[in-house]
Amino acid sequence: MFYFSVPLGKLVRRVSRLRGGGSALPGLVVERIDPGFMRRTLSTVPHGVAVVSGTNGKTTTTKMVVELLESQGLKVFTNRTGSNFTRGVAAALIGEVDWRGRLDADVAVLELDEAHAVHFVNQVPPRYSLLLNVLRDQLDRFGEIDKTAQLLQHIAAKTTGTVVLNREDPRVARIAESLKAAALTGPGVLYFGLDDSLLSTFPNDDEMRAAPGSPVPPAPAKPHADVVLRRVGAADADFEYDGVTATTAMKLRGVYNIFNAAAALTLARAIAVKDTVPGETAAADNAGLLKALSQVAPAFGRGESLVVDGLPLDLVLVKNPSGFRLGLKSFPAEGYATMIAINDNYADGRDMSWLWDVEFDTLRAVGVEQLSGSRAYDMALRLQYDDVPIRAVDTEIAPALAAFISGANDKPKRIFCTYTAMLAIRRELSKITTVEVVS
Repeated sequence: MFYFSVPLGKLVRRVSRLRGGGSALPGLVVERIDPGFMRRTLSTVPHGVAVVSGTNGKTTTTKMVVELLESQGLKVFTNRTGSNFTRGVAAALIGEVDWRGRLDADVAVLELDEAHAVHFVNQVPPRYSLLLNVLRDQLDRFGEIDKTAQLLQHIAAKTTGTVVLNREDPRVARIAESLKAAALTGPGVLYFGLDDSLLSTFPNDDEMRAAPGSPVPPAPAKPHADVVLRRVGAADADFEYDGVTATTAMKLRGVYNIFNAAAALTLARAIAVKDTVPGETAAADNAGLLKALSQVAPAFGRGESLVVDGLPLDLVLVKNPSGFRLGLKSFPAEGYATMIAINDNYADGRDMSWLWDVEFDTLRAVGVEQLSGSRAYDMALRLQYDDVPIRAVDTEIAPALAAFISGANDKPKRIFCTYTAMLAIRRELSKITTVEVVS
């Protein structure tokens, strides 16, 4: 059947691009005039829909899952721009379907904002879901983190096949208990996890907020994890699965990305099980998955490394205390010129009080060359309390970036930035260097 919403959405998409508009606008139009578009289109995908959600790491983890599945010969549809509201998914679909609304894909892997994922799964129940973590983020939108956990629990309850959970995050791991009541008809559960030696690197939200020296409650017995991250090296990592520990090279940088790789492997192994004869299956090609994992590069703005004047410039997305802490830990300041750009637009979260939950002492010795963004002076005040020297402050990103590049032209550079600041910085950098176009 021909639906008028598809050609109209494609027209809006083309006009929006010509005018430099946002990638989600065509999706917003299609959602309004054809509410059944996503359900109708995605219901035809043979391997179903996989939803990736949680506070941190959605974009990079989704990218990993997509590339792992593609290495297994599957055609994968995804919302590659990181526009993770339902209208972003609809916009991505408009770009991929033909004029009759048909999607040529074997599986759909979708990154979804926690709140918008609830609306999505009500329309399109996923066959798989991967739930990464629950940390304080955008308190103006979500409230406290128990509310976020409830959103993820709803996603799990709507999943028809397999739910993949982070066993090291107690609020995520407890979601399994809510699924037990529906054990006969509900989804199966798989876990990804960490070696005990790495647990201190990834504190959960309660541990981050605990006072120094406060008693630590005994940890409950852990469930078996399908994939466990055993070791993180400078350029490789060890993963354990099926009783075997395998070492693989990694292009991804940042310890948080390597942990998310364990999550991606778990989901990809679940999806990529090969059908043989009816009622029988063969295991996924683990060697092929690990080889593909070794080739995955960072998602745009998530540890992405560009070249400016012959030197590297790294972009590190920060949007909550955990993400900023792990970013500072994963990317040492020594030898780099540092810029921080903090915006408080809707997509960033309007409440910037979380900056006070991050320790910036690692920047004390080298200082920060440039602060920018709409909340640059809030960032300046926070750094002042940690005795971090600041060279310059300019709330306008374009001139601040130009000053940062010219003032530190003999050093590699690193920019910690919130989401909309990162998009603005990439636009400016595209004028002077090669920047991957994400559409």
